[in-house]
Amino acid sequence: MNRKLRMGMIGGGKDAFIGAIHRIAANMDGLIELKAGALSINPDIAKASGDMLFLDPSRIYLDFKTMITAEAARPAEERLDFITIVTPNFAHFEPAMMALDNGFNVVIEKPITFSLEEAKLLDAKVKETGLTLLLTHTYTGYPMVKQARQMVAAGTFGKIRKVWVEYPQGWLSKLSEREGNAGAAWRTDPKKSGKSGCMGDIGTHAFNLAEYISGLQVEKLCADLNILVEGRMLDDDGAVLLKFNNGAAGVLQASQVAAGEENALKIRIYGELGGLEWAQQEPNTLLVKWLDKPTEIYRAGNGGAHLSSYETHNARTPGGHPEGYLEAFGNLYRNFALTLGAKISNTQAPKEAADFPTTTEGIRGMAFIDNVVRSSQSDVKWTPFEV
Repeated sequence: MNRKLRMGMIGGGKDAFIGAIHRIAANMDGLIELKAGALSINPDIAKASGDMLFLDPSRIYLDFKTMITAEAARPAEERLDFITIVTPNFAHFEPAMMALDNGFNVVIEKPITFSLEEAKLLDAKVKETGLTLLLTHTYTGYPMVKQARQMVAAGTFGKIRKVWVEYPQGWLSKLSEREGNAGAAWRTDPKKSGKSGCMGDIGTHAFNLAEYISGLQVEKLCADLNILVEGRMLDDDGAVLLKFNNGAAGVLQASQVAAGEENALKIRIYGELGGLEWAQQEPNTLLVKWLDKPTEIYRAGNGGAHLSSYETHNARTPGGHPEGYLEAFGNLYRNFALTLGAKISNTQAPKEAADFPTTTEGIRGMAFIDNVVRSSQSDVKWTPFEV
């Protein structure tokens, strides 16, 4: 590619947390430039947000349909290469389908859609069009998460037997959705978030991380969902027992009412010979544990033959210089951009660049939500994982 990829954005106007994160991540490697946006359903905010980002006034739109139609009509040298969708869950599917129908590649926030049925339709559309879709499951972008996955895949720990993953937060310990917190309001509203609150929002991250690192798939589960803040409409806490397709057992816990916690995502995976531990709040460190020798500490950015090419491809700074959430997001965008750029220029991207979440992980995540809710409402101990 002898130019930057041209990006449009739907949602993510001023004061929207996740839109700014996406723009920082997309800009991190100089491979992408934001050229157009329908940044809010509020016309005043949409216009003000576009002006703040110095967009061409003719490419600041007041709704996504107008944006997609107008951008599709532009000449090839101006046309967007992809559209990023950072709206609430209920507003993912329609713009994503319209973007794909008009020839635009897509980046989309998780969970991928409002329902499993929508996720399957979106997957079919991606396959029909041959376009590329990135689902921003952020935590798979961390170098040490990729290192962990490669070590498990190489059989370093033998057959995997046990997976523990937890994601406690405390930000919904009060009824914040009725106190003017816009993010809390839509995440706890079944009409906007879907059939699950906590498990849909952060439980899907824990689930995705468990399957990504282990290389396994959940075959059945036993779930217990709770509403612990009185007056809330969707679950704010829950626990799930997991059975994987190789016989391994797992435990997944997620809570948004763990008062005092920030984003304490942690995963531990154990095999016959040893295991590993990674925590999102100390992301540059991977603990490698052995049955018959002392624990080893792997650190991102230090190089060495013990680190995989997937770790080094995604590590950005020398050892000891902290990398975190923004860089993980940036890694997803870079891998997507390298893959898409190679596709456009008919060249070959490095194999490491193909390692990003797509509709496959999106469908698994939506199925996880459906199966967890079904299990929690059932008196049967084990619920088959249906997709």
